[in-house]
Amino acid sequence: MKKNRAFLKWAGGKYPLVDDIKRYLPAGDCLIEPFVGAGSVFLNTDYDAYILADINSDLINLYNIVKLRNEEFIRDARELFTPEFNQSERFYELRTEFNACTDSYRRSLLFLYLNRHCYNGLCRYNLKGSFNVPFGRYKKPYFPEDELYWFSEKAQNAQFVCEHYQQTLLKAQSGSVVYCDPPYVPLSVTANFTAYHTNSFGMADQQNLARLAQQLSSQQQVPVLISNHDTELTREWYASAALYEVTARRTISSNILLRSKVSELLALFG
Repeated sequence: MKKNRAFLKWAGGKYPLVDDIKRYLPAGDCLIEPFVGAGSVFLNTDYDAYILADINSDLINLYNIVKLRNEEFIRDARELFTPEFNQSERFYELRTEFNACTDSYRRSLLFLYLNRHCYNGLCRYNLKGSFNVPFGRYKKPYFPEDELYWFSEKAQNAQFVCEHYQQTLLKAQSGSVVYCDPPYVPLSVTANFTAYHTNSFGMADQQNLARLAQQLSSQQQVPVLISNHDTELTREWYASAALYEVTARRTISSNILLRSKVSELLALFG
C-alpha cells in the first residue's frame, strides 16, 4: 500500500516509521493523537474517527482551514510558491508579517509558506512566541498540492484541537486507541531539541505521560502506544508496557553525514 506523505516538513515526523507503528497499533473506533505533529500516522491509518491535538495553535489553525476551505487555501497558498517569494528578503518580510498577523486564514497561508521555505522545515518560536527559523535557501521549495488534497479528504473524519496532552488523554473513552509521539528524550545533553513550541517538554512531562498511559490502559481499557528514543530512562518509564525496538533514520541533523540510524522504542500499554 502506498504511504501518504504529510504536507508539512516536520522534525521528528513519523513517515519513516509508519509501517512499524501500524503493526503495533490496536484496532478501535477512534484514534486519538495528543501530539499530532505533521500527521503521518493519521494519514496512513484507517480508523472511523480521529481526535488530533497539539499544543501548537498555528498547526491546529492550519489543519482546520485545510479541512474546511481546501480549494481556496490551495489556490492562495500556490501564489507564495513562486521564485519571487523564494528570496531571503521576501522570506523575512513574510516572517515578520506572520508574527504580527491575527487573521487566522492569512496566518495559515504564511505558516505553510514558512514551513516549506525555512531552514530544515523547523518549527521554532522564541520566548515571545515569535517564529524565528531562518531562511532555508532551497532551489525550488515543493508545493504539496496532492498532499493537501489528501489531508483535506482524510480530515473530514477528524476533529482538530489545540490543547495540552493531558486534557486530550483524559477525554479518551472506551473503543478509542491512543498514539503518543511526544518530543523525544534527548540522546545526549547537546541534542536537547524539545522546544517545538514555547512550552518545552521536560522529564516530568515524560514521566507524567507514561503514568497517564498506564492509567488509561488499566482503568479505562484504552490501549496507548508511545514512541520515543530507546534509552535506559524510557525503558524504566515504560516498564509495564510491551516494548518493541525499531530503527529509524535521524533527519534533524543539518549535516547529512550525521543523520545516522537510531534505535527507537514503541511502548504498548494495554
